[in-house]
Amino acid sequence: MTNPTKLKILIPILIVAFFCAHAWHKHEQREETITGTLQNRDMDEISGIAASGINDNLYYVENDSGDTSRVFTIEPDGKNHATIYFKGDPKENLGVADCEDIAVGPGPVNGKSYLYDGDIGDNFSTRPYLTIYRMEEEKSWADTGIKHAEAVPIHLKYPDGPKDAETLMIDPIEKLIYIVSKRRDSVGIYSTPLIYKPNDTVTLTLHGKLFFNGIKPLKWITAGDISKDGTQILLKSYDKVYYWQRPLNEPVWKVMLTQKPKELPYYMEKQGEAIGFTPDGKGYYTTSEGVYSPIYYYNTPGK
Repeated sequence: MTNPTKLKILIPILIVAFFCAHAWHKHEQREETITGTLQNRDMDEISGIAASGINDNLYYVENDSGDTSRVFTIEPDGKNHATIYFKGDPKENLGVADCEDIAVGPGPVNGKSYLYDGDIGDNFSTRPYLTIYRMEEEKSWADTGIKHAEAVPIHLKYPDGPKDAETLMIDPIEKLIYIVSKRRDSVGIYSTPLIYKPNDTVTLTLHGKLFFNGIKPLKWITAGDISKDGTQILLKSYDKVYYWQRPLNEPVWKVMLTQKPKELPYYMEKQGEAIGFTPDGKGYYTTSEGVYSPIYYYNTPGK
C-alpha cells in the first residue's frame, strides 16, 4: 500500500478517533448524573423536592396547580413509595390552589421532623393569603400505598401586596420559614417563625430584594433549599443554580443580600422547578415538570 493510500485511510480514522475522544472527555467532565426518572404518570407537574428527615434515601415531591392536596415519596432512582394525602383548605375545590415547593425541618416538638408543603403559587398576584401546611413525618411514609397525614395550616400575607412564589425553605437554626418570590425583576426574601398556632393568619417580614441578571422568564426564581444543618443555601431559576455558604450565626436573609452567590453546575431542564439538598448536604437533586422527567444529581462544591 502506497503512502498516499495509507494517508487517505488514516486521516479519516484519526479524525473519528479525535472526535470520539473529545466526546468521551466531555462525557467524563459532565457534572450532573441522571439517577433515574419519575415513574408515576401522576407526577407530571413536579414543583418541589425535599429529603426526608427520618427515612433514609427517601424524598418528597409534589405537583403544582391542578393537583389535589397530596405529596409523593420516591427514591433518587424514581422508585415510587407512598402517596400522602392531607386535608387542605375547604375554600379550595381541590383542597389546595397551587402548591409550588416543599421543605423538611424542625417544628413545635423537639426531636421531631416535619414536612412543610407550600401552597404559595399565585400567577396573577390576586390571592388574599397563602397557606403552608405542616405535617409530622412518619416512618410508614417509606412504605408503599396510600397514607394520610394531619396537616396544620398557617395562612400568610405579604406586607407589600400579593405576588407569585415557588420557593419555600426552612431555616433549622433560627427556626424560620422563608419564602422567595418568583417573577418580578427583583425578588423578595420573606420570613415568619415556623412555630405558629393552627390556622393563624400572619404577615410575613420582608428582609430585602435580590436582583439576578438574565432574561425573563429564564431568570425567574423557581425553587430553593437550606441544608439540614443550616449552613448552605440554594436558589434556582429556570436556567441557573445559585449557592451561598452560610457563616455561623448569620441570618439566611443577610447572607443572601450581602454575599455574591456562586453559580453551580446545572443542566437546563424542560421546566425545572424543584431543587433539594441531600441530608448530608454533599449534593443536591433537581427535577422538572413533565411525565417521566429525569432526576439529576450534582455534587455540592467543597463537600
